[in-house]
Amino acid sequence: MSRKTADDSAPIALSTAFASFEELWSPRIVTRVNDYDVRVAKVAGEHVWHAHDDTDEFFLVVEGELHISLREDGAERTVTLPRGSVFTVPQGVEHRPYAPSGASILMFEPTGTLSVGDRHEEIPGHVDATTGHALDA
Repeated sequence: MSRKTADDSAPIALSTAFASFEELWSPRIVTRVNDYDVRVAKVAGEHVWHAHDDTDEFFLVVEGELHISLREDGAERTVTLPRGSVFTVPQGVEHRPYAPSGASILMFEPTGTLSVGDRHEEIPGHVDATTGHALDA
């Protein structure tokens, strides 16, 4: 499998990237920026409660609507991200993304970051615990 990255010197259309796979909660690496992966994923239903101890996690909603529940300071809250919205989950904050009607998202995470974080609940079968798959577009 070849990996499409920015150093291939050709633009990568997000529509082509999203069309290249069907799996949910299974991010694909579109390119790299310094030590960060730019990942895309199709999502529907719930992910798993998890936290990234040493890094923030950036979300951009390309299509649909994403909800992110957060556990902070002994309380729980949910942010709603409609299409075109961005949100950063601070490092160490427990969170659970979910998309009742499905969504397509783009994320920035340090290369090697596990999609289920450093701390997580039991991983359901529909969630891919990965550091990202190569884009095969």
